[in-house]
This record gives sequence, C-alpha cells and structure tokens, in this order.
Amino acid sequence: MRRLLPLLLLAACCLTAEPARVDTTLPLGQAFARLYNFDFAGAHGILDEQIRHDPQQPIPYGVKAAAYFFAELHRLKILQIEFFEDDDKVVDRRKLTPDPVVRQEFFRLLAAARARANTLLASQPDHRDALFTLCMAAGLETDYAALIERRRFGSFVLARQTHAYVRRLLALNPPVYDGYLALGTTEYVVGSLPFFLRWFVRMDDIKGSKEKGIETLHLVAERGRYYGPLARILLTAIFMREKRLGEAHLLLTGLASEYPDNPLFRRELDRVAELRLRANAASR
Repeated sequence: MRRLLPLLLLAACCLTAEPARVDTTLPLGQAFARLYNFDFAGAHGILDEQIRHDPQQPIPYGVKAAAYFFAELHRLKILQIEFFEDDDKVVDRRKLTPDPVVRQEFFRLLAAARARANTLLASQPDHRDALFTLCMAAGLETDYAALIERRRFGSFVLARQTHAYVRRLLALNPPVYDGYLALGTTEYVVGSLPFFLRWFVRMDDIKGSKEKGIETLHLVAERGRYYGPLARILLTAIFMREKRLGEAHLLLTGLASEYPDNPLFRRELDRVAELRLRANAASR
C-alpha cells in the first residue's frame, strides 16, 4: 500500500512523540476513557444515553459491543498482558465458557452497528464513522473468535474482512489512523508465526514483519483518535514478549497515570519494575 510507506517512515522517526490522548470533551471519547479505566458499566451508561439521543448512529452500538467483549476477557482472565507473553496460553485450544447472555448481546450489537453503518454508506460511501464502525465490528468479531472461541485459523479468515474496511479507511484524506491498529497487529502476529504457517496465512498488504508491525502500532499510539491507548497496551505486550523492559515500563507509566482506575496498568507496572531490578542484578 503506497500510502503506508511514508507514514511508517514518519512513525519510525517519531517514536518518542507524545502519545495520542482520547478526547473526553465528547461522549464517545468519555465512553472509551471509561473502557480504558475498566469501568464497563460507566461506558455502557454513556453509550446508552447516546443511543437514546440518536438511535441511528452506528458507533455507539459498536463501542457497546467492545465493552461487553473486554468485560468478558476480564472475567475469563485473558485481559492481562502476561497472558500474551506466553505462546502456550495464546494458542491453548482448550474451550472457554463464554457467558451466553453476553455473547448474544455482543453479536446483537455488532449486527445493529453494521446495519446502521451500511445504511449511511448507501448514501455516503466515504462516511468516516460508518467505515470505522464496520472496521471495529469486524475486528471485534475476529478477536472474539480467536481469544474466546479459540478459532485461530477461523479468525484469520475474519481478519481479511477487517482489512477490507481498513483499506477504505486509510484511503480517506486524511486517513483514519485508528485503522492502522488492525494492520499493525496482524503484521506482528503473522511475523511471529513459524515459516510454514506463515505460508498458509496470506493477506494483502501483510508481509509478516514484526518490525513493521511495531512501527505501525506506534503510529496509532501517536495519532489514533480512539485506539491510541489500545495501541500502547499492545506495544507493551510486544515489548514484554521481546524482553524490552525499559520500553514496556515507559508505556505502562503513561497508561497508569492516564487511567489510574485501571488496576491492570498498576499491577503490570509493578511487575515490570521488579523484572528490571532482577535483570539489572543479574547483569552485575
């Protein structure tokens, strides 16, 4: 993708730039901030009010689905950075037990979000919020399949759908930088696969470069409207996997300061600090 190269070069030159902060002057930004603080009930309250105010807008339905998804990850003890450091945990095929009520509501909300987004796109093909909603919905369904239903290769099939919407988001002027989250994540995941598996998992615009994936996630962390903090969380997990503890510590320090009500950030920050102390002691 031609537009990607200059943006990645820019990201590589600006890795120390200030991270993007969610704009909490508007209700949707407030809902995302509640999600990052693990206040799922608070996020639902804001989004329910938005839906009552304008039931035809698609984004609130998608973000409500995200709130259910992350709450379910939290309940199943998947929403921990340590989980993503361990390949055995990530590829564990033992079935989890999703909450059936949550699952039903999750997919109902995705359907509602998609229906409203497609209605907008029928008359406005480049509607930014509608395209972003479809990208979000496809990404959430992909992650649900991979992390909760444990359908690894099935999730790669769904990821192709996500990338179709991402390409439309990034073709806008200016691009919707949050769309790069899916590209960066997939780039890193595919790059982490053994060669023989990578050969079977082929996607347009994905080369399987972990370095490129990291650069792309940095771009979202610095310029994303809603996904900036999520990109920093994913980068923290990557840096922990790769034993880049200093970079992980820096990101967690910012996240813990920005979202003090999220116990995960403080717990992980303490854990990284302890690991750094051990590493320094061992190197003496």
